[in-house]
Amino acid sequence: MKGNSKIISALNGLLAFELAAMDQYFIHSRIYEDWGIMKLFERIDHEFDDEKQHASLLIQRILFLEGTPDMTTRHGLHIGKTVPEMLQSDLDVEYAVAKALRTAIAMCEQEKDYVTREMLEKLLDDTEVDHAFWLEQQLGLINTIGLDNYIQSQL
Repeated sequence: MKGNSKIISALNGLLAFELAAMDQYFIHSRIYEDWGIMKLFERIDHEFDDEKQHASLLIQRILFLEGTPDMTTRHGLHIGKTVPEMLQSDLDVEYAVAKALRTAIAMCEQEKDYVTREMLEKLLDDTEVDHAFWLEQQLGLINTIGLDNYIQSQL
């Protein structure tokens, strides 16, 4: 099915964010694993898998719309050096993804592509309710109980 070029472009823009988030979560999870912070490793590795699923859905939709997925562009890849830096950079990516998703959802509504809109709404829900909210909680815990106590709770 020949898709709208604006929608395909927006989907490729979202794909660039999801691929960056996927790469970032992958690297951060392996850093946590190397440091022995296994609860954070497991959670961030789970987020890596979620981002992989998001990227897969976007690729499938782009292909369905007869577009070409752009697998080389990445937006917002920032690797942290400390636990708070990693959590914050992951949260920053999730905020950027949520903003881009809202823009793309509005475009889908304007262009009357309701199937793509519905798919993106599910991704937005996952981004806001699962990913961003959890990261905000972790940063809040660090502020409340201190970094040493937080890390100990994640061993």
